[in-house]
Amino acid sequence: MNALLAAAVLLGCLALELVASSDQKVKWCLKSEQEKKKCDDLAAKVPRFTCVLRHGSEECIKAIKEGHADAITLDGGDVYKAGLTNYDLHPIIAEDYGKDSDTCYYAVAVVKKGTGFMWSQLKGKKTCHTGLGKSAGWNIPVGTLVAQGDITWGGQEDESILKAFSEFVSASCVPGAQKGSNLCQLCKGDCSRSHREPYYDYDGAFQCLKDGAGDVAFVKHLTVPPSEKAGYELLCKDGTRKDIDEYKSCHLARVPAHAVVSRKEPELASRIWDSLQAAQGFPLFSSEGYGAKNLMFKDSTVRLVQLPKTTDSFLYLGAEYMSTIRSLKKELSSDIQSKAIKWCAVSRVETVKCDTWSIHSVDTGVAKIECQQAPTVDECIKKIMRKEADAMAVDGGEVYSAGKCGLVPAMVEQYDEGTETCNMFRSVASSYYAVAVVKKNSGLTWTELKEKKSCHTGMGRTAGWNVPMGLIHNQTNDCDFSKFFAKSCAPGADPSSNLCELCVGSGKAVSGQEHKCKASSEELFYGYAGALRCLVEGDGDVAFMKHTTVKENSGGQGGQWAKDLKPSDFELLCPSGLAATMPVEQYEKCHLAKVPAHAVVTRPESRQEVVAILKEQQGRFGHSSTAGFKMFQSKDGKNLLFKDSTKCLQEVPSQQSYEDFLGPEYMASIRSLRQCASSVSDLEQACTFHTCQQKA
Repeated sequence: MNALLAAAVLLGCLALELVASSDQKVKWCLKSEQEKKKCDDLAAKVPRFTCVLRHGSEECIKAIKEGHADAITLDGGDVYKAGLTNYDLHPIIAEDYGKDSDTCYYAVAVVKKGTGFMWSQLKGKKTCHTGLGKSAGWNIPVGTLVAQGDITWGGQEDESILKAFSEFVSASCVPGAQKGSNLCQLCKGDCSRSHREPYYDYDGAFQCLKDGAGDVAFVKHLTVPPSEKAGYELLCKDGTRKDIDEYKSCHLARVPAHAVVSRKEPELASRIWDSLQAAQGFPLFSSEGYGAKNLMFKDSTVRLVQLPKTTDSFLYLGAEYMSTIRSLKKELSSDIQSKAIKWCAVSRVETVKCDTWSIHSVDTGVAKIECQQAPTVDECIKKIMRKEADAMAVDGGEVYSAGKCGLVPAMVEQYDEGTETCNMFRSVASSYYAVAVVKKNSGLTWTELKEKKSCHTGMGRTAGWNVPMGLIHNQTNDCDFSKFFAKSCAPGADPSSNLCELCVGSGKAVSGQEHKCKASSEELFYGYAGALRCLVEGDGDVAFMKHTTVKENSGGQGGQWAKDLKPSDFELLCPSGLAATMPVEQYEKCHLAKVPAHAVVTRPESRQEVVAILKEQQGRFGHSSTAGFKMFQSKDGKNLLFKDSTKCLQEVPSQQSYEDFLGPEYMASIRSLRQCASSVSDLEQACTFHTCQQKA
């Protein structure tokens, strides 16, 4: 019996080991028999892989969500679908198509030479598409036609976009459309989004055009084989035609490359990447011999590149592509009808103020302001990108990050005394001075700051980080700022680094440490008042802030910690000039830089609505209001939602980009600082991974 028991235990252990080793394999999801054959050949040579067959992208997305598969390469339209809440997958690896394309490609409209018609004459033509919901083959061309008004469509409540498009064309092959409709009329097979349909995908759509079935094919710029380019042209949106190789000046859009998606598990993402690296000897980017093209990866792929760990589908696809997808879903119309904007608050105390604002904003039974909360400004920016929120007021450095993510400045805080400037539409934004504050008679000078203890408003913020650290970087050319100061409190930095050593968290005995060095008001040393408090209470030697901070937190105006402070207790460090220090009132002569004011950021398509509602709201709750709620006052803290020194919000001209708003001097300093990888936030890295995330 003992021998049998031992054998049973041994067999059980072996079975568990086999299960464990199987779990360590990467389960790749395939959409066709041709892809499965290629994957089987890969698995035979690289045993780290195992192959799972499903019928179509959506079935694969479900299989990955449920753990039956681990990865698949998807087109941008499917990356969007995979990132929705019900699946919650994210892109981890992007295809790179080499020179002129990198991790983007151009969506183009290809026609035969000599056919004569132009982009504006597509109505009634026969069209060839890569597949329903795909980027170059559907989302971009149909979204462009809707946006330009060529297709009249009232939204899903009126009719489906498929019906509207079917009435626009005479016939099509749109793999994935309803069989029997004119959108499947030109197809050669079963009209499925798979290789069972010969006219599926890029080469299939081109074959549809080549065979004479269709008049135009919507594909990517690398689709037409070099030997056949002479017989084809591109349709340009400006009403011209150009040669196939002139795609840079004649395309519908630049769109993100296809990407590998998986579940949000860092260990799994690393395993997938390592497994693909181990497959370097296998022709991953060739489909020769399998009876189809672009199997597992696009045949035009040159290499694979890892995406920043914080990338999700929304950040990967970018604001412009997301706007195109929304136009096909008509999400904008319902939002505008709501006549409310969702404000994003950072921290509990900001949310309390926002909720109070929301209650007071009710007009004829409807709230004009609704509230969302996120733990950091970066998370709020993500919410605005995803349409989970609409707007928030941010510092200039955060305007830069938001701009890199496709958002725009809509209104700017005005700090000038008097209300007459609040009634003016100005092309020049309000500004303030970034200063370095020390205790009176500290003996410190700007040139003696090395190895001292510093207090910052927050990582990536203008007065507290970008300006002073930009100046220090210019002097030292060293990106490791943790080596410059002995200790710091720079909220948002790595909690384990000395850049967080002076931070104190919320000050509460039980939960205080969980907020230590967080970029929110839960960290007592965060923001302007927090940086000054760090100087006063936190053993700091120098604090970087805006020029009004000392005045706003002294003479009994600050919190309990500041009740005995006087402006004369502090002085300014002058980086250049006759004096090493000057009184805090002399900020015009002694400052680090003059910088743009804080601004309200939003999505480009929401700008007009946000401006209209904020103008109406400040008319009711602005600086001169007698109402119970005031937008520019904070009761349970400092500078909540807006700076307390704000007199009003002024509209930023609609044609002004975030770069124009920030100005050439500030843009130069921030670009210099961005040479240091440590100064580029995870959000910014994800938003700028490839150039097609930015608006062309």
